[in-house]
Amino acid sequence: MNKPSLPQGTRDFGPEVVRKRNYIFDTIRNVFELYGFQQLETPAMENIETLLGKYGEESDKLIFKILNNGLDNPDKQKQVKEDFQKVLDGKSVKGITERALKYDLTIPFARYVAMNHGQLTFPFKRYQIQPVWRADRPQKGRYREFYQCDADVVGSNSLLNEVELANIYHEVFIRLGITNYELRINHRKLLAALAGICGGADKMTDITIVIDKLDKFGLEKVKEELSQKGLNKKQIDVIEKYLSIKGSNPEKISQLKKLLGNSETARKGIEELEFILNSGLTPDSYRDHDSRLTLDPTLARGLNYYTGIIFEAKATEEVKMGSIGGGGRYDDLTGLFGVPGIPGVGISFGVDRIYDVMEELKLFPADVHVGTQVLFFNLGEAESTKAFELMQQLRNKSIRCELYHENVKFDKQFKYAEKKKIPFAVIIGSKELEEKNCTLKDLRKGEQQTLSFEKLLSFSFQ
Repeated sequence: MNKPSLPQGTRDFGPEVVRKRNYIFDTIRNVFELYGFQQLETPAMENIETLLGKYGEESDKLIFKILNNGLDNPDKQKQVKEDFQKVLDGKSVKGITERALKYDLTIPFARYVAMNHGQLTFPFKRYQIQPVWRADRPQKGRYREFYQCDADVVGSNSLLNEVELANIYHEVFIRLGITNYELRINHRKLLAALAGICGGADKMTDITIVIDKLDKFGLEKVKEELSQKGLNKKQIDVIEKYLSIKGSNPEKISQLKKLLGNSETARKGIEELEFILNSGLTPDSYRDHDSRLTLDPTLARGLNYYTGIIFEAKATEEVKMGSIGGGGRYDDLTGLFGVPGIPGVGISFGVDRIYDVMEELKLFPADVHVGTQVLFFNLGEAESTKAFELMQQLRNKSIRCELYHENVKFDKQFKYAEKKKIPFAVIIGSKELEEKNCTLKDLRKGEQQTLSFEKLLSFSFQ
């Protein structure tokens, strides 16, 4: 018999972990709804043509393709083998695969908007909390199946949307206790202007993909890869100057104007960045000298569909983790599906990484560990019948209760409560049943009191 195992890059979540994850989901959901976003869900799989070609060549390689049924048909074996080789070469072949697991939530959302734009009220503000799949190399903070929490606004060009999304990041992180975070922003128009200076717009994708690797590989490796992409020394020197921009937000803006200021594209990008940084509409902490909202010209976000402001959120240096959120503006994403002219902007929270950060920094509140609040001991048939009656009345008051499943020694029932971190125990023996009261034990404090059944039902289990 094979030993049971999980696919690499996936995980089981036990009850305690699920409670912590739900704490994160609920926090994010509450903030999204506070800002007027409505929840949407899309299928786990999409038609393969919906996904391929939307993320860039590097990301397309990470899309999980789903094999068609019936590939074991003996009459089709020769054709199947030929088609399968094409799939291995990165092509989409309908005879082999027509569907794929979704890579992110944004492209499926764009497909939804394109299919339903006649019925939607614009601006349309939606959020999604669902799993996505990527055939990536698993490592700390990087999984093949993971959840994303996205908020997007489509049908509006207003930069107030970007301001609100920056506020959403701040509100969520503060509520979760991640107070020492950094929200980096940049503008794709700056990268487009840089590409224009260094060989033309067709170099944009090559340059952004390589720049996006700066944190991982360092400047020298980036320069080497740019050379391999066909850029000459003069062009690489310009990119090095761009990547070397440092200082406060105003100092970076000044250096960008000096380096790229002759480009109308760059001027437009700088103007929008200045609006976000100087609007006075972002949280007070963003406007401090040591601002959490930081202009980072090296930020590229390697997805092809971004056209404007881009975001990336990171935790503190004390936690070695990649980004815990990111997003940006995409002014014609639905145009990929034949519905042009619907602008959009959105952000995403990486829940799995946020979980790891909170676990490492011990940020989960103590009561997030509590599932059942009250355990009723089982001390016999008549006693447990009364306990069940009281338990149902407490459940009607939203108090989470359970009755131990059998009449066994006290020690075993206490150990059960201890292992499940149940804070209260209610004991009703024959004497208590006769006197219509119970013993209520606070297992955290080691204290107990006698309460009438009536007072038990009005007790505050805090």
